[in-house]
Amino acid sequence: MRKSWLVFGAGLVILACSMASCGNTRHLTYMQGKFDTTKLSEVVITEPVIRKGDLLSIIVYSDNPTATALYNQSLVTVGSSGGQTGSGANGAGGGSGSSAGASGAGSPTTPGYLVDEKGDIEFQGLGRLHVEGLTKGALKDTLDARLMVYLKNPYYTIRFMNYRFTVLGEVMHPGIFGIPGEHVSLLEAIGLAGDLTFYGRRDNVLVIRETNGKREWGRLDLTKPEIMSSPYFYLQQNDVLIVEATKKKVAASDQVTVRNVTIAATIISALAIVYSIFK
Repeated sequence: MRKSWLVFGAGLVILACSMASCGNTRHLTYMQGKFDTTKLSEVVITEPVIRKGDLLSIIVYSDNPTATALYNQSLVTVGSSGGQTGSGANGAGGGSGSSAGASGAGSPTTPGYLVDEKGDIEFQGLGRLHVEGLTKGALKDTLDARLMVYLKNPYYTIRFMNYRFTVLGEVMHPGIFGIPGEHVSLLEAIGLAGDLTFYGRRDNVLVIRETNGKREWGRLDLTKPEIMSSPYFYLQQNDVLIVEATKKKVAASDQVTVRNVTIAATIISALAIVYSIFK
């Protein structure tokens, strides 16, 4: 009879654990339910615009490498010993014509154009240009209008050198992340941060974004497929993601505190008893 009760009790424990496990798994699952393929199949990525504080790499090319060199920043080559050497940056025929020097000297890089508080850059050979609010395509049009007088068939390579975002809160590896490209989705950003922890709220991820001098907030539910149509699904430079902790973490922290206090009290009591015995 006793054995039967033990088996019955064990069965109840297993059933309770199974039910709890199923409930927790659902809270950990991304984009649950059916997908509206008609609505979500299109990928709409907003082209990033230039903002104050951006660092831009702009390389000019044309059919005349000698004339083009005037409008390119000097390349800086970092050698294996850490020393730096400068050289001109030529843009002609589709490549940058700067030699990196001896073998093992490293790859040449450009210092970049920093967008100041007025939204301007000091462009090599042209002087001050207002670039804030422009896309890369619009900046190319601006450069065309200024350089086609001096260069034959000018064209350009433009990229953001400091495209980054920040992930904070209940993720495995919070921090600031820089990417070489200019497009990163919310899920990719979370992946770079090592995914959410067990205590991270997947139904309430906050995105903080600054646009045209104003701050805006977007809250996303990662358990819903509809997040892929949100304007916050694809991040923009300098976005901040904050993952809130669930109430389970607060409870777990309280339990740890109570456990530590109990252990400390037990040790103190044991020491007091030993002291009284050998006193």
